[in-house]
Amino acid sequence: MKFNIFILTLFIFGFSGCDRFSSGQTETSHHSKDQNIETFYTCPMHPQVREHEAGKCPICHMNLVKVQVDKGEQSEAKVESVQLWQCENFPEVTSKVYEVCPLDGTPMVKVKKSSAGKVIGKVKLREAQKKHFRPAFFSVSPMKMEKNIRLLGAVFPSEEKESNIPARVAGRVEKVYIESTGSYVKEGAPVLDLYSTQLITGGEEYLLARKNYKQNPNQSFKDLLRQSEERLRLWGIQQWQMKKWFKNNKVPRSITIYSPATGIVQQRNAVVGKYFKEGENFFKLSELSSVWVELDVYEHDSALVELGQKVGLNFTALPGVEISGLVDFISPVIDPASRTLKIRTTIKNPKGRLKPGMIADAKLKIEFEGKPLVVPRSAIIDTGKRKVVWIKVSDDSFKAKTVITGHESEGYVEILEGLNEGEEVVLEANFLLDAQAQLFGGYEDFKTEAPQQHKH
Repeated sequence: MKFNIFILTLFIFGFSGCDRFSSGQTETSHHSKDQNIETFYTCPMHPQVREHEAGKCPICHMNLVKVQVDKGEQSEAKVESVQLWQCENFPEVTSKVYEVCPLDGTPMVKVKKSSAGKVIGKVKLREAQKKHFRPAFFSVSPMKMEKNIRLLGAVFPSEEKESNIPARVAGRVEKVYIESTGSYVKEGAPVLDLYSTQLITGGEEYLLARKNYKQNPNQSFKDLLRQSEERLRLWGIQQWQMKKWFKNNKVPRSITIYSPATGIVQQRNAVVGKYFKEGENFFKLSELSSVWVELDVYEHDSALVELGQKVGLNFTALPGVEISGLVDFISPVIDPASRTLKIRTTIKNPKGRLKPGMIADAKLKIEFEGKPLVVPRSAIIDTGKRKVVWIKVSDDSFKAKTVITGHESEGYVEILEGLNEGEEVVLEANFLLDAQAQLFGGYEDFKTEAPQQHKH
């Protein structure tokens, strides 16, 4: 009987010892798991605030919220960095080993790698968060970039086709044949009658010199006749007018002045009774056989414009018709008021359909050299101070890197520094990762920034 009681006592103590051992093992495991969970209280408006107990935010006095963050180590998937070679004249042809270009036989050159961007944040998602996380990814890759720039402008008379009808000799206007500004004037058409004592005197000298030469055709009279004719031509008198004066043996009191050029009257200064000094303009003409189209380029696109680039022009007055031109002038300065750069193209206008003042809607196509690394515009978070891209490390781990961007084209942005080819960037869900990092201290900025203390 005593032996049986002794055996039963050993069995009970042994069972309880095993139970305590098992319980102790479970508690140890649970405690180990809890060590990876960091619990603190933070302010939704000021995530740099971290407290060990619930309370009020020392900055805005809002209630602090409880946050639990998994501090477990992240198994980051490293992107293999492979040195590539490319054809110097055909950069789209690459190779993992050094060899000659199969297209032109020239030695291949090393592909320039993008400098690694600074990692400024990390986020690891828990299972509960992954259920609501539906990211899209884009693999960083090289791409041929081109950009279409939309421009607005207007038609102007070409300064190369502008001309004046000046007063070559002083006189008073007796009659004006041009009705108004905008009138069309052909070369050789009469423009006004001028009373000029100097012109009348020169005409009488011409008649006398011609009579003397006709009576006595020696060299001296011939020289006098030639000089008088040359003087009248410089004053705008036609050869047939001189012959008519000689035939009538009289110089008219009012002498008709004829247009030396063809064009549209842009400025009409001549009026009846007005006296003009030598050199003053009667009329200003502009020929519209070719016109200028001046276009405004916004400042951020100004460095892309070069002479000789092709421009497609559309006008409301010519629906369905696109006229092509080449950039033949680029202003050396930016307009300080509009912050735009003036460029110009010259367009042939033989039928006169393009009128000064017409509005032009233009397209300028820019093709970039080479094939730079690009990512979609939606992958970049621009804070103003820096540009951040979130990269996939593993299925539940992501890291944020700063990047330096270049040109943007058709929804894609050139990456100058910060990413390497093959890295997977997060698209639509990158703002969720950004919010997670800011709220839960995933950014290095918030980890190193000391919380502001409340001052009484």
